[in-house]
Amino acid sequence: MRILINMSYNGKDFHGFQHQPGERTVQGEIEAILSEMHKTFTRIHPASRTDRGVHALDQYIHFDTELNIEPTKWAYILNSRLPDDIYIKSSAEVSEDFHVRYAKSKKTYRYKMYTSVPDPFKNGLAVHIDKNLDINKMNNAARQFIGTHDFTTFSSAKAVIENKVRHIYRCDVETNDDTIELVITGSGFLYNMVRIIVAYLIEVGSGARKDETKELLEATDRTRIPRTAPAAGLYLEEIDYGW
Repeated sequence: MRILINMSYNGKDFHGFQHQPGERTVQGEIEAILSEMHKTFTRIHPASRTDRGVHALDQYIHFDTELNIEPTKWAYILNSRLPDDIYIKSSAEVSEDFHVRYAKSKKTYRYKMYTSVPDPFKNGLAVHIDKNLDINKMNNAARQFIGTHDFTTFSSAKAVIENKVRHIYRCDVETNDDTIELVITGSGFLYNMVRIIVAYLIEVGSGARKDETKELLEATDRTRIPRTAPAAGLYLEEIDYGW
């Protein structure tokens, strides 16, 4: 039986989602519980492997089980054993040919920033920006990402995937008082892609560089954007499978 889990977590105290020996990870916490229950190592498969410090409001995982447990009961069972910074929202049975990572989906990320005085209660949850940002300039640049493009310039040099073409459905900068948020929806994202886009938009909004989005996309040159925004402000907001 294949079980689909919808979950959220606060990534502040995790070294990312993916298992890392000797480090606390989301995958490690869940697999430890499942492996104890199954009396053998039980692997989970995530829709997205978030980095250290990145949060998720709508993450999906699946795992296979032979235990005689009602599929909808898995949420309660896991929540009773998981730490407070992970929450299982629902559980259900899916067909055994369904895979959370390879099923067609749209992913939405939200990056949270603020420009008022530094707030210790926002540490790890939003990024403080000590510059005045022109939201109109940021939006003009952001909306040029919409469409199908090669995002080599906006991906980490560590990215090993050869095909760096992705489709972006939405890319907007929203503001409310001192809060500034980038919301971006795409067919998929390269390693550090959202955080590199954010770093670029901050430079455009602060006047540190001009809007050259189209030129940078065409350049396919990672060295043109040397900065990456901190992980703390990034949230995996939604994974839409079209259900």
